[in-house]
Amino acid sequence: MKKCNAYIAGVAGYVPDYVLTNDELSKMVDTTDEWIMTRIGIKERHIIREPGEGASFVGANAVARLLEKTKVKPEEIDLLICATVTPDHQFPATANIISDRLGIRNAFSFDMNAGCSGFVYALITGSKYIESGLYKNVVIVGAEKMSSIVDYTDRATCPIFGDGAGAVLLRKTEEDLGIIDALLQSDGVGRVHLHQKAGGSVKPASHETVDAREHFIYQEGQPVFKWAVSKMADVSVEIMKRNNITPENLAWFVPHQANMRIIEATANRMEIDKKQVMINIQRYGNTTSATIPLCLWEWENQLKKGDNIILASFGAGFTWGAVYLKWAYDGK
Repeated sequence: MKKCNAYIAGVAGYVPDYVLTNDELSKMVDTTDEWIMTRIGIKERHIIREPGEGASFVGANAVARLLEKTKVKPEEIDLLICATVTPDHQFPATANIISDRLGIRNAFSFDMNAGCSGFVYALITGSKYIESGLYKNVVIVGAEKMSSIVDYTDRATCPIFGDGAGAVLLRKTEEDLGIIDALLQSDGVGRVHLHQKAGGSVKPASHETVDAREHFIYQEGQPVFKWAVSKMADVSVEIMKRNNITPENLAWFVPHQANMRIIEATANRMEIDKKQVMINIQRYGNTTSATIPLCLWEWENQLKKGDNIILASFGAGFTWGAVYLKWAYDGK
């Protein structure tokens, strides 16, 4: 039996209408547009303001666009994986809620939490179901309402994050296309530098944890930055070496959009030109699991069949990884 690969057959994205600019943010906390742009590279971010809506809201909108675009019916989906760190509820899975909202009834679905690396982890997980031959249509969606866990009195973290979702459809091909290789890694020693202190089983919600503001993102910027620059570059360079990819034959690098300096440092290690790097952090900020699919969505019409593309991420946990794929269709 000839080996089949999973390939991305379509991509879609969704961001909320409301835009929180740096100027508006500077009225909420002691910061400036210049400070944010110099240190992070973000100009604005989209925020969910619809009452009673969470990650499933943006996730369902992205998946709905994906199904319409690829002309796949909800009942034809076999599996839906939602990568998120901001689920609607502790349970049930946000993937289940997205499926329910869209009438996806013949699939099983589950959430995956790997911090900002959630999308690449979920992408490789979903690809294995395709490669097994058991499933034909797998949806991977990264969906986040980061504004729900951002402390807007903390000038170090509140400018970084935004809300949004991106989704891809995986199908099989016997051509030399699709997902070719991946390198995923993690090291729990890094968990102390980036986490949410309360809300889990170790420290359930209480008046004390709420008063201490322990349900927001806690981040130690310097160690996170150093690990991200090192590890995201390491796996990206290793993927290039073991697949004989050179800066000249790499069409696109799609990095997680966390910090412009991290993106630039990784690109420099890969010895690639900035023109080869997908960057939209200035418009969306860090949407965690949604950053990479949002990039693919925005650049889709520039992608050509056979393009060599590397996706790379780094996130809480610590988690990190890189994926090499050959784009399977002309975006236009």
